[in-house]
Amino acid sequence: MTKKRIALISTGGTIEKTYCELHGVLDNQESVLDVMLAGLRLGGVDVVRVPLLNKDSLEMDERDYALISQTAISMTEAHDGVVVLHGTDRLQVTGEHVVQSAPVPRVPIVLTGAMRPYIMRDTDAVQNLTEALIAVQLLEPGVYCVMHGKALQFPGVVKDKLRGTFVRDDD
Repeated sequence: MTKKRIALISTGGTIEKTYCELHGVLDNQESVLDVMLAGLRLGGVDVVRVPLLNKDSLEMDERDYALISQTAISMTEAHDGVVVLHGTDRLQVTGEHVVQSAPVPRVPIVLTGAMRPYIMRDTDAVQNLTEALIAVQLLEPGVYCVMHGKALQFPGVVKDKLRGTFVRDDD
């Protein structure tokens, strides 16, 4: 059985935040992605790490969305799927940017994140990363948001702050 090659682009966001004792805040100082990946059994997957940014998505601008979009699209050429770890506050902006640039990419592009950082006890980070790594192998080519047991295809995906998850804008 041939391993699937998955590009995993990290951009920061809540999923990768750590606690800074000096300032008493959660911030994007160092990535915890290697720790998260080490806890998963990925026998059929070859994950290629692509550290791109380490930002809270609220600090992202149009150049960042374009960089993430261009990087994700370029990774589709040599990989069987692309997963983008992203802050949830602006994930929908990046997803829309990607789908406008590549409405039907060669392979699935999946955006995911977390509502609570990996380091918190009640985090959704590992679940969402795991779901994204499974979904990118099973979905048809397209651009998706995968988290909380759902795969939603762009365009039209939005964050529902009241429910703490993503939904279709027509839900």
